[in-house]
Amino acid sequence: MPEMNTRSVLIAIGANLPHLRLSARQTCEQAVQALKNLPELEVEAVSRWYESAPVPPSGQPPYVNGVVRCRTTLAPLALLDALQGVETQLGRVRSVPNAARTLDLDIISIDNIQTNIDRLILPHPRATQRAFVLYPLRDVAPEWKDPVTGKGLDALLEGVAGQEIQPAKE
Repeated sequence: MPEMNTRSVLIAIGANLPHLRLSARQTCEQAVQALKNLPELEVEAVSRWYESAPVPPSGQPPYVNGVVRCRTTLAPLALLDALQGVETQLGRVRSVPNAARTLDLDIISIDNIQTNIDRLILPHPRATQRAFVLYPLRDVAPEWKDPVTGKGLDALLEGVAGQEIQPAKE
């Protein structure tokens, strides 16, 4: 991918329901493969997988979460559309907010862009409050700083210390 007009993108992946014969983790792994197949998107790094309790607490099954670091030439809304296409392809049905799901792909940040347009707020407005985003984010972008507050991951992780999360078993 040519360097000009490429942006660094961080995408969170999560699932807590099986899809067809795939476990939540297998669906997340399929999502990574689907991202690798998207034109104009280059996957540079994939975090390890984590298991986390739902936020907010709901009695749902635990989530499998990870983050991928990519480069893209896609405009932010075109990237969002592409990610929602992958979600649909892997069984995502949109119902109520915070519902259990077969797949969730969220853009955490694109470079240091701060925007609130149409269907997209960057950086993701709740990412810094969620251990299930911050731990895998540290795996692929340890130097990342929240574009809004300027806080690094060590400071942000202190703020989510009570949330249930652990590396997923192999």
